[in-house]
Amino acid sequence: MLNRINVLLFGLIMMLAQSVWAATEEDPWEGFNRAMFSFNDAVDGAVLKPLAKGYKAVTPSPVQKGVSNFFSNLGEIGNITNNLLQGKWDQTASSTWRFIINSTAGWFGIFDVASELGLKEYDEDFGQTLAYWGVSSGPYLVLPFFGPSTVRDGTGRVFDMTYDDGISYLSLNSDERTGLFALDVVETRARLLNAESMIFGDRYSFIRDVYLQNRTYEIYDGNIPQKPESDRFNDADGSWEEDDSSWGAEDDSSWGAEDESSWGDEGESSWGDEDESSWGDEDSSWQEDNAGSSWSE
Repeated sequence: MLNRINVLLFGLIMMLAQSVWAATEEDPWEGFNRAMFSFNDAVDGAVLKPLAKGYKAVTPSPVQKGVSNFFSNLGEIGNITNNLLQGKWDQTASSTWRFIINSTAGWFGIFDVASELGLKEYDEDFGQTLAYWGVSSGPYLVLPFFGPSTVRDGTGRVFDMTYDDGISYLSLNSDERTGLFALDVVETRARLLNAESMIFGDRYSFIRDVYLQNRTYEIYDGNIPQKPESDRFNDADGSWEEDDSSWGAEDDSSWGAEDESSWGDEGESSWGDEDESSWGDEDSSWQEDNAGSSWSE
């Protein structure tokens, strides 16, 4: 009970932070985030990574697959809840049947029978649900031990750990739940070992950018709109649908506006105008016969 009270208080703090710390940049707390990233990296190098390597070295591949399937099946509880909260009825039905079939015919999820039957997995969490209902992501935030997140996703993680954690629904004592949670962490880390070889350049920036891009993909179920969510943050009210800077708007900073700084306007520096510096005029056109740098000379 005390643990749940603590995580709920943490969730309230995160929600408050989202409303107070609105920013125009994705990573305004980079100094803090880099420090936390270094801390997590040190913990990972000293504890998690060696354990993950040992687990992968001594555990046969079929057993690793079975463990992964088991925890994935427990995750269907959260998938059911969040698909339902988002009104995704087909996905809710698929997640429900996956959980029922894999928990029975799949021996508590060790075997992924549902996928063999053509039932697709739809991963959803409460952070995605908040985004679905219009809650802005807020600044990028690196959480201790948990790693990359945002203010919104950190709040969602608290909800997931409190109410949608499949382990908590098992009839286990505290030691058994702790052991199962540790196995889940080690198994997840082992699956990420191969992905490390793809990291190049600044590790912090690379992981941050991949996380934000992946979250945008997940939130929109792969159907990303023309302008990504990360470019629509409104620092005035914390929303992500800013009217005065939207794509195709008609104000003074939009694409296709008709003022002196827009594309296709009639000002002295526009594209397609008729003055002496425009594209397609008679003094410097692409098709002129006497230009020294013409493509058609």
